[in-house]
Amino acid sequence: MYIIDLLQRLVKKQNIGIIVFLILNTFLVIALFGDPITGIVLYTASLLIALSPIGEWILRVQQGCKKLARKEHIERLEPLFNEVYEKAKKLDPTIPDNVQLFISNDSSPNAFATGRKTICLTKGLLEYSDEEIKATLAHEFGHLSNKDTDLILLVTVGNMIVTAMFVLYRVIVSAIGIGVSIANRSFGSLIVTFLIDVVLVGLMWLWTKFGTVLVMNSVRKNEYEADKFAYDCGYGNELIVVLDKFNAMDTGATKGLWANLSSTHPDPDQRIGNLQKLDDVA
Repeated sequence: MYIIDLLQRLVKKQNIGIIVFLILNTFLVIALFGDPITGIVLYTASLLIALSPIGEWILRVQQGCKKLARKEHIERLEPLFNEVYEKAKKLDPTIPDNVQLFISNDSSPNAFATGRKTICLTKGLLEYSDEEIKATLAHEFGHLSNKDTDLILLVTVGNMIVTAMFVLYRVIVSAIGIGVSIANRSFGSLIVTFLIDVVLVGLMWLWTKFGTVLVMNSVRKNEYEADKFAYDCGYGNELIVVLDKFNAMDTGATKGLWANLSSTHPDPDQRIGNLQKLDDVA
């Protein structure tokens, strides 16, 4: 059932960027290994590990997520979390059981979902009101409902394999090139080795940038769906307040084309306008 839900989510229109990147990444993994079976087996094995409790634990450690420990944090946040969790499960029973709340030391107000059963708030978000925190939690439950974190995991695993293979190719090519140049006492061989390494680095840079544009386009669209989930949970107005506060923190500086293309979130005003349209329809 989980795999079916994930595949149904993957083929939605807003995920076309992720679909294209996954297909291209799969072909690249196969090409780098030179063997379709080996490439697919390694990709699948890596994904199973990433989706396991061990993989989720690794994601938490990487992102600085810690269990709630302080009494005031537990007494304040757990009731808010449980209230939103109950509403989210009623709205979408496929949300996993045993989703846990964590906290990070980041002083910037934020929250994120990761893996399949993790939602993490930053300490900066504790400055917000209880209703604003519940709206933020509802948005993150929307990401779990929509399987957004799993889709990003698919992309991340594939990218890690490709990156590891590129690094391995660089090491092998450099070792062979340096060995040949020493054996032949050829400075020209050393220069060729250096140029090949530059080309490999450049190709990896281009691939990463291309993948970022494709994936982030889908990620930004998925933010609107997570906002709608929070709205359907009954926290639309509160989420607008949160987004307005995020908007106020924006320095207003021009970000440039690349920053906009690689951004993980749409402009807050666009998200607020979308929530207001949902109110008009209702």
